[in-house]
Amino acid sequence: PKVAKDEDAKLRQAAQQFEAVFVNQLLQQMDKTIDRSESLLNGGQAEETFRGMMLQEMATRMCARPGGSGFGFAEAIYRQMKPQLNSAEAVQQ
Repeated sequence: PKVAKDEDAKLRQAAQQFEAVFVNQLLQQMDKTIDRSESLLNGGQAEETFRGMMLQEMATRMCARPGGSGFGFAEAIYRQMKPQLNSAEAVQQ
């Protein structure tokens, strides 16, 4: 059914978005380890804002590769949640 296909696509998208949030957090923590005190590119607040946006976009692109998940978290989340989606659809019918 079309409804089931739409719900499945939404579940995949949500799993992929969750993976991107997780990877973004990972990248932000990694970025905090960089010592920028002696850097020529220490641009203050504007650079921090840009860096946050850049890391978010990097995470999104890393996890939105064509043909599958970037790190595999999204696929694992999808497989874990799929039975619940199927049982919810069965109850609705």
